[in-house]
Amino acid sequence: MRNLDMTTLRSFVAVADQGGVTRAAVALNLTQSAVSMQLKRLEDLLGIALFDRTARRIALTGSGEQLLSYARRLVALNDEAVGRLTDEVYEGEITLGVPHDIVYPVIPRVLKTFNSMFPRVKVRLRSSSTVSLHEAMRKGEVDVILTTEAKTSEDGETLTEMPLRWTGSIGGQAWKKRPLRLAFCSFCIFRPIVLRELDAAGIDWELAVESDDDRAVEALVSADLAVGALLEDSIPRHLEALPASCDLPHLGSQKINLYHRRKERDAVTAELLGMLRQGFAQPAAAPLAELIREA
Repeated sequence: MRNLDMTTLRSFVAVADQGGVTRAAVALNLTQSAVSMQLKRLEDLLGIALFDRTARRIALTGSGEQLLSYARRLVALNDEAVGRLTDEVYEGEITLGVPHDIVYPVIPRVLKTFNSMFPRVKVRLRSSSTVSLHEAMRKGEVDVILTTEAKTSEDGETLTEMPLRWTGSIGGQAWKKRPLRLAFCSFCIFRPIVLRELDAAGIDWELAVESDDDRAVEALVSADLAVGALLEDSIPRHLEALPASCDLPHLGSQKINLYHRRKERDAVTAELLGMLRQGFAQPAAAPLAELIREA
């Protein structure tokens, strides 16, 4: 009887999720060689190839795709069992505030992992603008917030920095029209940046929407009735970053900052903070079918 090892399965899932051995090693806090050895051990145990290494970029084989489904369930079940049997000390609630445009793809992965470790700790997710989240933090309504800002306050910590890009409908023409029609929420922190740069460049503009609803803004941009601005890694699939040749001014970059009320000696909050740091430190994962050669 052959038994699958949970450590090797966890490494296998991490390589698939992170897009390669390098990122998986960082996520697992292991060396690249250790992850590679675990993958080889898993292939040797099963007697099958899990990766197709014949092309410039490797991909999961049919067997690898099949195993990935089982591996996810086995790892999740393992984490749930361990969590439920060892988490009696950790109960309570944490309120996490995140601007809507940086929720994906990091926050769902962080919350899923956190819940598997601390199933009795409830995480309330509050999605709002950076300005509103700072105000909520001052009022004590949230415990941890992420923000998108040009600078970092003394009590904040920068996790990463992303370019701010002009966005429009895929193949759209709205960026060519003058006055340039803009779509931003009333409290969007990017709005004054965009208006300042357009004024400095002498480009006429007008606001196409006055709304606090992000969906209304996205609808206008998606319909090619206006343009907007989003962080490069948060542009949804139904929109695209405008090319440099669009002759609109450069918008610079924004910091993703972390703020929290509780001290890091709070073990549960410290774990959540660590997951957020790790999540935003990683580049966006490649598609599962494009695992890099390092595996």
